[in-house]
Order: sequence, then C-alpha cells, then structure tokens
Amino acid sequence: MIKTTTIGCFLLIFFFAIGVNAQSTQSKSEIAQITETLMDYIEGTANGQPDRLRKAFHPDFNLYTVTATDSLRTRSGQAYIAGVKEGEKTNRIGRIISIDYEKDAAIAKAEIIVPNFKVFTDYFLLLKYEGSWKIVHKSYTGRDILTKEN
Repeated sequence: MIKTTTIGCFLLIFFFAIGVNAQSTQSKSEIAQITETLMDYIEGTANGQPDRLRKAFHPDFNLYTVTATDSLRTRSGQAYIAGVKEGEKTNRIGRIISIDYEKDAAIAKAEIIVPNFKVFTDYFLLLKYEGSWKIVHKSYTGRDILTKEN
C-alpha cells in the first residue's frame, strides 16, 4: 500500500510539473517575438506604417551600408523612419532568412525585393530589454535584379 501511494504521489507531482511547464511554453517563444519585431520592420516599410518601425527599432539605431565609391554610409534610424510616409504602400517584398539568439541578444537576416530594381540583404542585431526585442543595428547590401534585357 505504501509503495502504491508513493508511486501515485510521484506520478501526481510528475504530471503537475509537466502541466506547469506546458503553461510556461504557451507564451510566445523568443523566435516568435523576434519574428514579430522583424515583421514590424518588413511590413511597416512595405505598407507605409512608420509607427510599426518605431515599435521595431531602438530610438538610437542606425543603418550602415557601403556606397558605390567604397565608403561607409551611416544613416540614422530617425531619418529612415521619416522617409516612410503614412499609408504609402511600396511594392517591397520581404522575407526572414534566419534568426539566431542567445538569452537577450539576437542576429537575423532578411531579404527585401524591390521589383524591377534591387534585392537587398539586411543583417540585424537585436536586443531584448524592458520585455521586448528591438532592432539596434542594421547593415545591408543590395544587388541589381537581373531582367531579360540584362
């Protein structure tokens, strides 16, 4: 009888522990939260939603690229967001290529296609603070889209 009671108590504790763990994993995973931040960037620029960009980016973030003359170009995030006009949709098509994170730091890669113009590859550094992921840095490069005429 004692053995049966002990096994019963063990199983009860075991299943209770599984239930507690299942509840904690039901909240959004870190990957889902990072994806949401990246989609705020991708969809915010495509759909003319500067507020979504403000939500995705840290207020002090900058963008970096290399110019055609092989020099570094730095652009403030505030200037970038100012260039996105409310409700002005673009024909940009974006997709997330990869996400990697450890604790409160992440790196991500996305591809943005601007039809009949360029394909941009964006590299992001993100940090999680005050409960949410923010893009703190963006480096990017672009290549011309090959058309039938090229």
